[in-house]
Amino acid sequence: MQLEADGGPPLFGTKGAGPVCGGAALCEKLTLLALALMVACGGADQDPGEITAVPRPVAETAGPQILFGDLHVHTTYSMDAFFTSLPLLGGEGAHPPADACDFARHCAALDFFAITDHAMELTPAHWAMEKEATRQCNGVAGDPANPDLVAFHGWEWTQVGTTPEKHWGHKNVIFRELAEDRVPARPISAVGPETVSPWAERAPAMAMAWLIDPLNAGAYLDFGWMVDQIDATPLCDPDAHTRELPDDCHENAPTPDVLFRKLDEWGFDSIVIPHGTAWGSYSPPGTAWDKQLAPAMHDPGRQVLIEVMSGHGSSEQYRDWREVESGPDGERLCPEPTDDYMPCCWRAGEIVRERCGDLPADVCESRVEEARRLTLEANVTPDLVLPGTSAEQWLDCGQDRRGFKPAYGLRPRGTAQYAWALSREGEAGEPLRFRFGSIASSDTHSGRAATGFKQPRRRRGWTDIAGLRSDFHAGLLLDRGEPADPQRAEPPSPALSSPLVAERMASFLYPGGTVAVHARGRDRDAIWSSLVRREVYGTSGPRILLWFDLIDESGRRPMGSEVRRSTAPAFEVRAVGAHVQKPGCPADVVDALGEERVRSLCLGECYHPGDARHPISAIEVVRVRPQRTPDEDVTTLVDDPWLTLACPADPSGCRVRFEDPDFASSGRDAVYYVRALQESTPAINGANLRTRFEDGRAVSVEPCRVGAGARSGDDCLAEVEERAWSSPIFVDFGA
Repeated sequence: MQLEADGGPPLFGTKGAGPVCGGAALCEKLTLLALALMVACGGADQDPGEITAVPRPVAETAGPQILFGDLHVHTTYSMDAFFTSLPLLGGEGAHPPADACDFARHCAALDFFAITDHAMELTPAHWAMEKEATRQCNGVAGDPANPDLVAFHGWEWTQVGTTPEKHWGHKNVIFRELAEDRVPARPISAVGPETVSPWAERAPAMAMAWLIDPLNAGAYLDFGWMVDQIDATPLCDPDAHTRELPDDCHENAPTPDVLFRKLDEWGFDSIVIPHGTAWGSYSPPGTAWDKQLAPAMHDPGRQVLIEVMSGHGSSEQYRDWREVESGPDGERLCPEPTDDYMPCCWRAGEIVRERCGDLPADVCESRVEEARRLTLEANVTPDLVLPGTSAEQWLDCGQDRRGFKPAYGLRPRGTAQYAWALSREGEAGEPLRFRFGSIASSDTHSGRAATGFKQPRRRRGWTDIAGLRSDFHAGLLLDRGEPADPQRAEPPSPALSSPLVAERMASFLYPGGTVAVHARGRDRDAIWSSLVRREVYGTSGPRILLWFDLIDESGRRPMGSEVRRSTAPAFEVRAVGAHVQKPGCPADVVDALGEERVRSLCLGECYHPGDARHPISAIEVVRVRPQRTPDEDVTTLVDDPWLTLACPADPSGCRVRFEDPDFASSGRDAVYYVRALQESTPAINGANLRTRFEDGRAVSVEPCRVGAGARSGDDCLAEVEERAWSSPIFVDFGA
């Protein structure tokens, strides 16, 4: 979720910024009045919607083929999606499961997708509605052996910790089948009795929103009603077997080991996909994969894939800088900046230094050090230490300066490359490792799957950006406060947003990625089999075709394979660029949905390929050599890129071969994967904060704003090389 207001802080849940309504006493009275009115007037549920009963034309195909999908789609049954759909935020209103099905089938022309709403917010009624909607979506798909769309069902297990030790992150749980007796009776969340609902505290603010936006009162009443339904669902008995629990309780798994145990108790075919593993918007500084590489915390049979990129940025590339360092006694220290990275704790000190004026040098330095210390304590909300500061003052602190469409506040030890490099010894002496295949998806919160096939001049709706709709509403609700001396942000917050995050994260939201599978047919079983065997890849949105094989005496081993050998491995890569898109929507989409729904749901833009294709500009090869001992420095083990192989400017594609001549002499295992880079094209938020440098130092930024604060005509476009990431081939050394 992203929320911004004219360059100001988010609307709700923010310390240091409060509503402006004539003083605190009057604010309190108005809020109580509005809450009383909300209770009196009630609210209503969101209808699941009606799925368009028209299939999409698909050709009769058999045998190997590449299919495209999205395994990370939220409807407004997720509260953050409902929140940003509200009128005050310029939202479009509800996007229920039917919208997700229609968009995936007709607007995006996908081959498969999955709805993954947050388990902690799925009431028993909504879980039942989503299961039925998914079955109805499949019921429209035509011939089960050659369907136009395969809809999977699942949920998002959403866990956030206030320290790296307590943080496990987010995981999507996807199920193979749809029948009522083949999926769990309840979603399983990470929210338990000791966790406060992140939405309960929004109710008073919703009441205030009703007061200043009375023409849309129904939307805020419905939001409050849904919060009440979530909070009214009783917690399940944590000690009971999951199959013995009642259907209408809220089931909790606070850590991955409990989640895996409960999935084992159900016994259904499922895949668990970590995502957002390097996102700094909620992951505490210092977050790392290490603690999850343990038999209880990692299920290699279920955790076969990782989402390396979504509409919230890439979590692929490891970096050797640190957000926080440890002192000799375990204390948290602020790292010094490098050419590639400036920590926000460091920048906080410099902001304070700029305010010192005529203060004695020792007094100024004391304030600088205090600001850095308090910023480290503030977790993911450093701006709360210095209220009144703007996004421009923080420059590009905390951000990856070199990455392609990076995640906001990248956590290097949460990246996929870092995970592939880790190795531990198992109980029987065998190596424990993460052997993830690579996918991408959207993490859309508007039900619009895989929007990255186009980069239209439409940031709202095509990305997850949202913001207050006018200066008038921002002035009523927000007070940025005045600059002040450094102050402690209490408590350290794992919140989804704060003023700084809200202003800056809008520059790190993109149209959604896609997952591609090499399948032996179009049906559900063929797609599932490809996912399980990791013969999959991800793209940043365009539907690039990619093959990556190891070639040996027995033939070809595709991406995702595990191979043991002692001689130099040889590989072949083939890649073909995505179709150049035509504007608008094909006639069959308009015929199926009607012109009004094409405008409101598809936003007038659909997957609409022309005959031409974009050329592939290069193939980058990445080599990761897993650790031999836990203390081996990962920085020395990730070669990115290890090779860069140029491609001719040929729309028909690129084919290259390479070997690793060092493999045999190294005597160690290796992980290889490739990136296929497409010719440069304009992309939304391609330049993120648009940082300007002088002599290697960041001197200014131009954030990509939204709402009334956006610069007229600024679509935040910049040239990038869109890409596809193959799943790795894991080559173990030995006969």
